[in-house]
Amino acid sequence: MSQADFYVLPDADPESRTAFLCRLADKVLGHGLNAYIHVASAGEAERLDQLLWDYRADAFIPHGLLNNKPDAPVQIGWGDQLPTHRDVYINLALDASEETLKFDRILEIVIQQADILAATRKNYALYKAHGITPKMHDMRKSSS
Repeated sequence: MSQADFYVLPDADPESRTAFLCRLADKVLGHGLNAYIHVASAGEAERLDQLLWDYRADAFIPHGLLNNKPDAPVQIGWGDQLPTHRDVYINLALDASEETLKFDRILEIVIQQADILAATRKNYALYKAHGITPKMHDMRKSSS
């Protein structure tokens, strides 16, 4: 059965979401797992691809767009694209699907924006309806 984790950040800045994503992807790799980052569009995937290159000068997160580098440990995709592995699914798009539930671990990064909060509630309900009890990680408490 899948495990779902929601990381609730304290602000509404989209850049804080992507910065947290970079740290999360680095941590997933540190555990020897593959990660698939699902985004809303090709443009967002390309922007995230560049951000991962620039994440840290002293480290490298091996990654690529799913359609270009299907064997990269961290893959970025959109639409109906899915990797061959089922380790970790990081959802940066608003909606989760039935396919999301096939991954061992599902990660959601929540910022304080109305559309993301609404999607979070919807995705939380989807996971619960499929027998997954999501874990909430309130990063607002640890940021003070």
